[in-house]
Amino acid sequence: MYKIVSKRTLTDNIFLMDIEAPRVAKSALPGQFVIVKNTDRGERIPLTVADFDRDKGTVTIVFQTVGKSTLELATYNEGDYVCDFVGPLGRPSDLVDESVEDLKKKSVIFIAGGVGAAPVYPQVKWLHEKGVDADVIVGSRTKDLLIMEDEMRAVAGNLYISTDDGSYGFNGRVTDCLKDLVENKGKKYDHAVVIGPMIMMKFAAAMTKELNIPTIVSLNPIMVDGTGMCGACRVTVGDEVKFACVDGPEFDGHLINYDEAMRRQAMYKTEEGRAKLKFEEGDTHSHGGCGCGGDK
Repeated sequence: MYKIVSKRTLTDNIFLMDIEAPRVAKSALPGQFVIVKNTDRGERIPLTVADFDRDKGTVTIVFQTVGKSTLELATYNEGDYVCDFVGPLGRPSDLVDESVEDLKKKSVIFIAGGVGAAPVYPQVKWLHEKGVDADVIVGSRTKDLLIMEDEMRAVAGNLYISTDDGSYGFNGRVTDCLKDLVENKGKKYDHAVVIGPMIMMKFAAAMTKELNIPTIVSLNPIMVDGTGMCGACRVTVGDEVKFACVDGPEFDGHLINYDEAMRRQAMYKTEEGRAKLKFEEGDTHSHGGCGCGGDK
């Protein structure tokens, strides 16, 4: 059992929790994720590590209520316990493997959309602690949906807020903000990390490709099972089939077939769609628990 030591409401349907998990906190690195189960028979919920404190033995998660399990988790309060908290899982950010000297030679831009601010934050914080300042764009549809602004401002070299409706910060999408920084503000970047909804990552990666900025995206948003067994996060990267949870979650943003991934994600949500995917993908279909019947 893992104790919830603090809980904070970020928006009407986005919540932050600090979970007491010393062993996970000891090993966690930016870019990785955990699997949370509310009860012993509960659904597996993959959530990106939003922060960790090795001294306190806590790991921070941020989640949006999109289904039964996250709605249930949102009812838990400080002092309550979740049944399982497994991790860290997935490959950490590639930035972690680079030397500080090499990182200081790079001009890095992070682009976060919506809940994507949560997985962006630990990477920016990690760089800041190494003396490397990165620029950050945090975008949301409107000011009321913006999360983690204060936390991000404390660790970013420059923080740019972008709202689709112009209610706060830059008036426009994150892609518009990036283009403005490069074309009108004279900014130059040689590495970008983009995390947010799939459609946002698709268009942001198209923009960074146009601007000739190598780009990494995180496919955590399409995970379901978190072990590579359910097949929900199957994606084509270049000419290879990958699974976000075991091969990622970070990949070259310019090589991902976003349209295929989004179509597959939509089909996966229905029983008929899962059966169709099983038929189309044949022996390459991963189905341990996806509900298509192939694991029986």
